[in-house]
Amino acid sequence: MSTCKTLLIVYHSMTGGTRQMAEAAHAGAQAEGGVTVRLLQAAQAGPQDVLSADGYLFASPENLAAISGQLKDFFDRSYYPALDRINGRPYAAMVCAGSDGHNAARQIARIATGWRLRPVAEPLIVCTHAQTPEAILAPKQIAVAQQAACHALGEAMAAGLALGVF
Repeated sequence: MSTCKTLLIVYHSMTGGTRQMAEAAHAGAQAEGGVTVRLLQAAQAGPQDVLSADGYLFASPENLAAISGQLKDFFDRSYYPALDRINGRPYAAMVCAGSDGHNAARQIARIATGWRLRPVAEPLIVCTHAQTPEAILAPKQIAVAQQAACHALGEAMAAGLALGVF
C-alpha cells in the first residue's frame, strides 16, 4: 500500500501577484486529490518541510532580475539539511515578473540543480508589465487565464505524485 504523497508549495509575494499564482496552484493540486498539499510562505518554510515533501512548487516574484530575498533565504536555510536527502524529487517553478522573469526562473533552476531535484515542467512565468515605480509597487491582479495555468500546473504536479509518474 502506497503512502500519501506530499506536494510543498513555497512562495513569497509582496504585491499579491505571486500569492495569487501559488493559491491557484494550491487549489489545482487539492482538486486533483490523493496528495497532501502544503502552501507555505517562504519565511515560514524550512528544512523539515522540504524533507517531509515528495515534490515541490516554488513561486517567486522577479526582483531586479532575481528571485525574492525571502525565497532565497528559504533556500539558504534549507540547503545543507536537505542536501543529498531529496535527490531526484520533482519540482516546478512559477515566477511573477514585471517584464521578463527568465532570470528568476534560471536562478530557481540552478538552486534546484544544486539540491539535485528533477524539473518536471517548464517554468510558468506570468508577466504583469509593471514598469513604473507606482505600477511595480501596486497590488497585482493576476488574470483569470493566467490563474488557470497556475491551477493546471498544481493539478499536474499533484497528479504526477499521486500516480507515481514522478
